[in-house]
Amino acid sequence: MLLNPVVLSVIVLVALSLARVNVIIALLIATVVGGLTAGLSLEETITTLVGGLGGQGETALSYILLGILAVMIARSGITGFLIRRILPVMRGRRGVVLFLLAGLASLSQNVIPIHIAFIPILIPPLLAVFNKMKVDRRAIATALTFGLKAPYILVPVGFGLIFQGIIVDEMNANGMEIALSQIPLAMAIPVAGMVIGLAIAILITYRKPREYKDIPTEFTEVAATTEESNEKWHMKHFVTLLGLAVTLGLQIAYDSLVLAALGGILVIFIFRAETWKNGEVVVEDGVKMMGAIAFVMLVASGFASVLTETGAVEELVASTSSWLGDSNLLAAIVMMGVGLLVTIGIGTSFGTIPILAAIFVPLCASIGFSPLATAALIGTSGAIGDAGSPASDSTLGPTSGLNVDGQHHHIWDTCVPTFIHYNIPLLICGVIAALVL
Repeated sequence: MLLNPVVLSVIVLVALSLARVNVIIALLIATVVGGLTAGLSLEETITTLVGGLGGQGETALSYILLGILAVMIARSGITGFLIRRILPVMRGRRGVVLFLLAGLASLSQNVIPIHIAFIPILIPPLLAVFNKMKVDRRAIATALTFGLKAPYILVPVGFGLIFQGIIVDEMNANGMEIALSQIPLAMAIPVAGMVIGLAIAILITYRKPREYKDIPTEFTEVAATTEESNEKWHMKHFVTLLGLAVTLGLQIAYDSLVLAALGGILVIFIFRAETWKNGEVVVEDGVKMMGAIAFVMLVASGFASVLTETGAVEELVASTSSWLGDSNLLAAIVMMGVGLLVTIGIGTSFGTIPILAAIFVPLCASIGFSPLATAALIGTSGAIGDAGSPASDSTLGPTSGLNVDGQHHHIWDTCVPTFIHYNIPLLICGVIAALVL
């Protein structure tokens, strides 16, 4: 098992990332390791990598467009009004603000399914406020990741309906009947673990004040001048709000971040809240903000393509069944561990479920797990590596908003905190759910 290409490549990816090697380079090296150990030649590995880049093309493009939209909103000056209104309310209430932020992020998965779209728009302008409050950005990252993850695991609405629908479809396809209405019950204990992890992160681990420099950016410059800024609303502010409304409406109507962000950008341009002649500057700043994150998603897609197309993932999952014996506890722990390895490498819980279900369903049936316990194992093992993965949008999204001034490290300030506070509770509570359901 330790020589499996998935295991080796994920170990390399994690080790290099923790050593502060750039995530893109770490992903490329891990891809080569995975391909070569799976029996592919170097040329075949690179060809498969390049061929798989398009798997996250839409996501990468949406990141770029959201970055452009965020810059346009900041240039309009409307963020100054936001910060001026909320700063007096936020002072001295770090814990309350962070829990509210987690709640706001939760709305992006179910009630208003825009996923990470709100982060590059909302978070960068608030960094100056967070700096004054001396909020540890690791706490903000854990709050955001909670909101991007826990709701879709538990609530069958929006992205949650998609995630839980995949679990139901794959379990039924592999011979174990379960209803969609049963999935929230199966996932309640794992999500309770995430709630505990969030509380520990905000109230204990990252409670102490942390100093950050006030580095000028497109966003923090606006925040720094809010007290002296003109109180009058101008036409461009109303147009900016219209652009945001169009963005939200298009995302809900068409379920496409690319179309939604493009619509918002065009509204702001067409109604002259931003002039066409400034388009070059706006686009350059947007790409500067989100370009690296977008490219990580592309390379991560290629990495996942190498791991899946070589059959290494299926081999890893299947190899666990030969030495589990009759121990439910051991079986649950091993399956969660396999899910962790696979999802950290692939970076998506949605894409991991079909791979895991094909082996886990017959394995759980042979051991004697109930359908609820099996759903808990599949759902939790599929989600467990999403938080903490260098290639997951649940971590890349928060980093994109928190690192606009270069003071938030993707691995040590987002991935490691979210791994500790969510993956460990998910593993423990996932095992508990499998044993009691």
